[in-house]
Amino acid sequence: MAQVAFERVSKIYPDGTRAVNDISLDVRDGEFMVLVGPSGCGKTTALRMVAGLEEISEGALKIGGRIVNHVPSRDRDIAMVFQSYALYPHLSVYENIAFGLRLRKMPKQEIDERVHRAAGVLGLEEYLKRKPRALSGGQRQRVAMGRAIVRQPAAFLMDEPLSNLDAKLRVQTRAEIAKLQSDLGVTTLYVTHDQIEAMTMGSRVAVMRKGELQQVDEPQTLYDRPVNLFVGGFIGSPAMNMLDATISSNGGFTATIGDQTIALGTETLEIRPGLRAYDGKRVIIGIRPEDLEDAALVTDAPVDQRLRGRLELREALGSEIMAHFAIKGAHAETDETRELAQDAGAADESHIGVREGEAVIVGRFGARSRVTQGENVEAAVDTRALHFFDPETGIGIYDPPAKGATA
Repeated sequence: MAQVAFERVSKIYPDGTRAVNDISLDVRDGEFMVLVGPSGCGKTTALRMVAGLEEISEGALKIGGRIVNHVPSRDRDIAMVFQSYALYPHLSVYENIAFGLRLRKMPKQEIDERVHRAAGVLGLEEYLKRKPRALSGGQRQRVAMGRAIVRQPAAFLMDEPLSNLDAKLRVQTRAEIAKLQSDLGVTTLYVTHDQIEAMTMGSRVAVMRKGELQQVDEPQTLYDRPVNLFVGGFIGSPAMNMLDATISSNGGFTATIGDQTIALGTETLEIRPGLRAYDGKRVIIGIRPEDLEDAALVTDAPVDQRLRGRLELREALGSEIMAHFAIKGAHAETDETRELAQDAGAADESHIGVREGEAVIVGRFGARSRVTQGENVEAAVDTRALHFFDPETGIGIYDPPAKGATA
């Protein structure tokens, strides 16, 4: 096992493109670190630099305290699991798992012991004589994992290993990988574009955008306290609703969205005292769908902590209802929100009857909700869970500005 450390590492292509820009990141010994971000953000390039498959333009990369910038891939003591499995179709499962060990000319008995031990861990013992074509996608991915495990490397590198699996198998396999990593205790750097994968698997998660690290934290911290608009909008499914709002302390601290005003309450200000510096100013307010509930299901929902709108789309999922409703107001328009919408493939809202001056927001309502499409709806807002961002910088508003700084 070993620590993997990026020290101001950059990857610059001949045309001047910075695929990775000045990242510093410590992956602790035995840690499961996930790199997540939209397509083209540089996460796979960062992984390939660790693997020795991409040259490092600037900075230093260390594995186990040793600088490996110019160390060949085969001498880095790492094992990589690819999206495509990369199995040899003419070899059996046993032979695929043993392949790397045979190249190292290990004794036959040790190879046999390692292969059977890995197969036992991965539930592959009964498939050792089969060829890859006789296996399911999930079984093939486990064979690829087995080939990595038998090498007993200092670190595992995994590049989108679940993207070729169907949804149900992906959920099952991600749980298997997380448990396996925990049992083995091997330092793991895992790349994915799927934020649900990242949140459920990583002990820490590094969010990337345009080649740069945005935030590195435990999953719950990313969810509760995103440092900026991009992280707030990227983490969470469905995505956070981002709306233009104005803060006011006139008659109690409030946030006005379109023609509606929400009382923020003292607890919101205790959690985010920096909001006081935005009195009378515009902010971007972030509301997660799970923090909106059908007011009819919340008996003690204050009248001044509700949003009212017209239900445009009702998606009944059995355990919950996704309520898409239109309110007077506007979605926040910044480079970050446009990028997030493009990455999510957000569609034009006009097809569900949205009028000029309206914005559609999504609430995750309880299954007992009886809201009806086309009718008015009231959503209770959990104001303690609201997020606020500076519209100019995109930075999350939490603490008061430093002395001498302006909001």
